[in-house]
Amino acid sequence: MSVFTPVSPEQLSHWLKSYSVGTLTGLEPILEGIENTNYFVATTQGRFVLTLFERLGAQELFFYLGLMSHLARHGIPCPAPVADLSDNLLGSLNGKPAALVTRLPGSSRGKPSKRDCAQIGALLVRMHLAGRSYGGYLENPRGPKWWRATEPKLRPFLAEDHQQLLDKELRFQASCRFPDLPRGPVHADLFRDNALFDASGITGVIDFYFAGVDSWLFDVAVCVNDWCLVDPAHDGTLDASLALTLLGAYAETRAFTALERSAWPAMLRAAALRFWLSRLHDFHLPRAGKLVHMHDPEHFRNILALRSAADFTAPWPD
Repeated sequence: MSVFTPVSPEQLSHWLKSYSVGTLTGLEPILEGIENTNYFVATTQGRFVLTLFERLGAQELFFYLGLMSHLARHGIPCPAPVADLSDNLLGSLNGKPAALVTRLPGSSRGKPSKRDCAQIGALLVRMHLAGRSYGGYLENPRGPKWWRATEPKLRPFLAEDHQQLLDKELRFQASCRFPDLPRGPVHADLFRDNALFDASGITGVIDFYFAGVDSWLFDVAVCVNDWCLVDPAHDGTLDASLALTLLGAYAETRAFTALERSAWPAMLRAAALRFWLSRLHDFHLPRAGKLVHMHDPEHFRNILALRSAADFTAPWPD
């Protein structure tokens, strides 16, 4: 976990007086996350998640909280931000911007089944369509501009063959611009640990704090690169059956365009590049925290190498 800004029960109890959520009965640090400080919060009136934002500015936070509120109003099972008594979704706690959102039931899947992949594909398309009417705008914060700005900082840490892979992929992606792909607000980080399930199926999607406006296909590629692997823990090889299941479930509600089909192999590579770079950044240039949870960048370097191989065939539904 990462706790950059500790919060005591006494501090939180005082802060919660600005909300109509009852009195504090439980406070527990969340064991995942590397960007923000997160706690599970229990009160006499419900269960919530408290997030203290360590680096995000007002523009990003208003976009994220507004998007979650919008999606929740449109029936998407996602955390709903809780307004304080002055009707503000964003507050301040221990010198950091802070928000309280509802806590969803369920737990994440380690090894998704076909049913899980079908459900995430079906929910993803619902999110995309519901987001079309959201008026906020924020460019994908980890999109191509961030790739180009981050690459020089990471180059000193890379072995020569890894530098060559990165250079090759950045050149390739610079030649692959798809401005006419369907676009809108995207989650952009919908990994297995950001979706919750119970015995009846999917219960919701969490952690919208990398969301932005980008092509919907990029969002699909992020999901497929994490949900549809032969061995999620050790191997980046795509499981074609799982990928086709996820894509097929999505397409039942919104058919993919011909341009999306042609862009699909490049988009899988773009999604792999984004997470290789971000994990390299977190690994080599970490921020100080009480405890820091980091992901192995080699996992997505391997995925990128596999997706960019000459013999790779990107699965696509008929």
